[in-house]
Amino acid sequence: MGMVFGKIAVETPKHTVVKSGDGYEIREYPPAVAAEVTYDPSDFKGDKDGGFMVLAKYIGVFGKPENQKPEKIAMTAPVITKEGEKIAMTAPVVTKEGGGGEKKTVTMQFLLPEMYKKAEDAPRPTDERVVIKEEGGRKYGVVTFSGTAAESVVSEKVKKLRSDLERDGFKITGDYVLARYNPPWTLPPFKTNEVMIPVE
Repeated sequence: MGMVFGKIAVETPKHTVVKSGDGYEIREYPPAVAAEVTYDPSDFKGDKDGGFMVLAKYIGVFGKPENQKPEKIAMTAPVITKEGEKIAMTAPVVTKEGGGGEKKTVTMQFLLPEMYKKAEDAPRPTDERVVIKEEGGRKYGVVTFSGTAAESVVSEKVKKLRSDLERDGFKITGDYVLARYNPPWTLPPFKTNEVMIPVE
């Protein structure tokens, strides 16, 4: 019942808050190991969150883990998504979607529990779409918000955070990522979401 009301009962990444206030935080994160999948949402009937099931099967959320040990891996939060580069379409391709002949990929990432210090410590995936990688230390400008992380809401949060960071003299070093901490069945007012923009 707690998850319906937004209780986060899984491991979340440790971080240090370097600056707080003005509607955002600057956070430093230590190195971590992540499982990620990059995909074209059209492979999942247009679902931008289609990679979730691939990663959930890797860690064993729905039964036997799809990794070589097989070893069940604890779920962590948040689930991180970022839009990737545009992929030029080759001809001839017949689709029902518009979009000017280009498609965007999405990368979804689960940070693995802290016990996995290096990529080789994590069980090897049996699904070749899942990649295990080491994330170095990271520094982000972060804004937290509740509700559903609809594209229009996220876009506004990104725009404001980017503007605030630039105003305050932070150098932005990449595109934003979206961090979502709750399962889909959590009531929207109780959901915790974050827009994170990497900074120097």
